[in-house]
Amino acid sequence: MKDEGVSEPAQPSTGFDRVMHFTLPDRNARGRIVRLGPVLDTILSAHAYPAPIRHVLAEALAITALLGALLKDQDSQLTLQAQTQEGVIDLLVCDYRNGEVRGHIRYDRARLDELGPSPSLFALFGAGYLAITFDLATSGQRYQGVVPLEGTSLAEACESYFFQSEQVPTVIRVAVHSTPSGCVAGGMLLQHLPEGEEGRERLHVQLDHPEWEHVAILGGSVKADELVDPALDLESVVWRLFHEEREIRVEPGQTLTRGCRCTIEHYRDVLSRFAAAEQEDMKDDDGLIMVDCAFCSKAFAIDLP
Repeated sequence: MKDEGVSEPAQPSTGFDRVMHFTLPDRNARGRIVRLGPVLDTILSAHAYPAPIRHVLAEALAITALLGALLKDQDSQLTLQAQTQEGVIDLLVCDYRNGEVRGHIRYDRARLDELGPSPSLFALFGAGYLAITFDLATSGQRYQGVVPLEGTSLAEACESYFFQSEQVPTVIRVAVHSTPSGCVAGGMLLQHLPEGEEGRERLHVQLDHPEWEHVAILGGSVKADELVDPALDLESVVWRLFHEEREIRVEPGQTLTRGCRCTIEHYRDVLSRFAAAEQEDMKDDDGLIMVDCAFCSKAFAIDLP
């Protein structure tokens, strides 16, 4: 975007449903920015979610796309899960793999109706927890961190995850805008990397580095309207925040799609691992095993030999 000279981006190149990567080499910082549109609407349309639940799931999906974009290896997976036994929402789960995102919320509708139109995060989840899991395909390693679901938003809880579990200074900002014609969710993630170590999955760095304080202040000033405004391309959002930097390196990320992996073949493979007696117990009067996909709200009739 900027290299030695100072010039604004000429033409917008990113729109909906794509993550953009950027690096501030002089500040040893990296970032990811995303704006979800049609893909988000497709995911949300699988269930008749009321407005507060749609909002939370949209925020969670934007965060999932940001975190998933940190993965380097093909077939690696990022899973974000929030769970509680006390809240209106007892389960939220989203994941990212190879640019595919999906998400689902399970909630108590009667209790939700008692909360009013704009319930707080605590009102929705109660004393819950947030688990973030990185499954790395190349090494086969799994990294998981679990933190209390505290703060005013899921983004704040994720910042706590990186601080406590990864010891990585991180700023996450997410905004959601809903209209009768659809929903837009935008988000930005910034992290400090020592000595320009871009691309590492796990980092342990100095949390009070002066370069990071400068980046965090600028990045934290991004406005919600900027994140969700479809007329403002992602390059311009980054340019507004960091145009005084000597260099901003920008790299288009992966295009995002709705990634539900439910197929008859998949479920048949999973069910074939059960013992024969267990398979018989699952069958209905027609000899079929009915499987419901929580992510896309489809039912599958599985026949096993």
